[in-house]
Amino acid sequence: MENPADQSRDIGEESPAFDHPDSWWKHGVIYQIYPRSFNDESGDGVGDLAGILSRLDYIQSLGVSAIWISPFFKSPMKDFGYDVEDHRAIDPLFGTLEEFDALVSAAHDRGIRVMIDLVLSHTANTHPWFQSARSDRNARYSDCFVWAEPSEDGGPPNNWLSIFGGSAWAFEPQRQQYYLHNFLESQPDLNFHHPAVQEEALSIARWWLDRGVDGFRLDTVNFYFHDRKLRDNPVAEQQDTQVVSADNPYSLQDHLYDKNRPQVCEFLSRLGSLIGEYPGAIALGEVGATEERAMDLMAEYQQPGRLQLCYTFDLLSTPFSADAFRRIIARDTADVWRCVAFSNHDVRRTASRLNQHSAPTEAIASMAMAMLLCLRGTPCIYQGEELGLTEAEIEFDRIVDPYGKAFWPEFKGRDGCRTPMPWRAEEANAAFTTPDIEPWLPIPEDHKARAVDRQEADALSMLLQTRQLIDLHRQNNAFRSGEMNIVSGPEPMLVFERCGKESTVLCAFNISNEAADFSPPEHWKYASLLHHGGPVPESKTPGTWTFPGWGWVILESLSSTA
Repeated sequence: MENPADQSRDIGEESPAFDHPDSWWKHGVIYQIYPRSFNDESGDGVGDLAGILSRLDYIQSLGVSAIWISPFFKSPMKDFGYDVEDHRAIDPLFGTLEEFDALVSAAHDRGIRVMIDLVLSHTANTHPWFQSARSDRNARYSDCFVWAEPSEDGGPPNNWLSIFGGSAWAFEPQRQQYYLHNFLESQPDLNFHHPAVQEEALSIARWWLDRGVDGFRLDTVNFYFHDRKLRDNPVAEQQDTQVVSADNPYSLQDHLYDKNRPQVCEFLSRLGSLIGEYPGAIALGEVGATEERAMDLMAEYQQPGRLQLCYTFDLLSTPFSADAFRRIIARDTADVWRCVAFSNHDVRRTASRLNQHSAPTEAIASMAMAMLLCLRGTPCIYQGEELGLTEAEIEFDRIVDPYGKAFWPEFKGRDGCRTPMPWRAEEANAAFTTPDIEPWLPIPEDHKARAVDRQEADALSMLLQTRQLIDLHRQNNAFRSGEMNIVSGPEPMLVFERCGKESTVLCAFNISNEAADFSPPEHWKYASLLHHGGPVPESKTPGTWTFPGWGWVILESLSSTA
């Protein structure tokens, strides 16, 4: 029987919509799908793989190069799929392997690559390996998890904390030992120092690559290894709010020993060698660390033969100001080509998170999308951002995220960015699921007003603007160049050049409510306008443009040597 992976990969590479298989990620755009909330075909109120398949034409209309699908593996769903019981099985909630194969094939037919979320740092506590290990110290997979003897007072072996609250250690009565869990107690950490764990991780990756996927988003990639001596983490010199909120005690430790260990690079080299056997396949790593350490880790993880892309939490937590973005841009190094993202399934929606100026939601969403598609790196758009969706306000009795329940009300969890996609404004449940079924999370009324069908009919909508910006990003070679120069201007103005072999693009954003005057370099005064948001800047005095509040432009130099 013919391997479905070979078949779908051939289809993809013959499709004119695919770029060169070794470089598509350098000038493509990734679209993240959270399957629970994208589209429900089965009618149970939860999105599924068949729902994604039925919306592939919509995804194709965006012009994206690839989709990243959050976990759909068999799971007890304590952390909504990020607690994996079987990495080679589809949870019945989402469908079947046959439906996944059909989705990959149909996506490739449309020139869309498919990346999946690999959760390798931990498993669910229902995973067969852990079920065996927790009951018997001599079990075959006993040392595949991180076990430790109690301290002298019977408590945890050290001071490591869980991101989701409390100690990172849970006591297992059957073994009379503690096991490590960096997240929920029901998510025991794997021991990557054990060869069997690494071999299984590589085997899982190969299994999905053989099935036709085009790469992976690697969940919590810097958590793979721990300090074997189990040394205490020191107190942080400066509170880390990149990964968690300020009220979470996790932010008060300097996480030297529970993550960010040097052995990660050795494993990524092994994984990179495997992925290199599959032309065009890539790996994208999530690096959750302090701003300074994350940049160093990205540089290490993206050395040749390891990962193609990484993203950190700086752009997911930075304030929306010209100064903040100038600092991030200036810090990027030539050996890092980052995945650029302002949002995902773990952070507040862009239109709400970045709105620190009481500005119109549409203005914030518009500028953020333009900026995302102009910055150096590979843009990743989280579902619903193309519609300008805001963070949903959800009452406590409807909260399902365990993270939100633990830290309510200071931190309300991640449900507000995970509400279902609104497809048709006037239909029950916005056509996400059948009319008589309650969706797993409520759909806000203001989201329905921004539904896909409403925006399809509006020539000035956020959706149509996003399509135009994606097309511009993919077609103009300046955006695949590593050269990026900050242009000086007044404080509220973020201005930079993207310089390609055939063209140079100027991107100028007024990140404020007030008008701002900007004097462009001489060679930009007669450039051609590629795109703009709001009124086009006026030239009220010779050599000076006046940008309205939240006004922005993308210009192309008439000369390739600008």
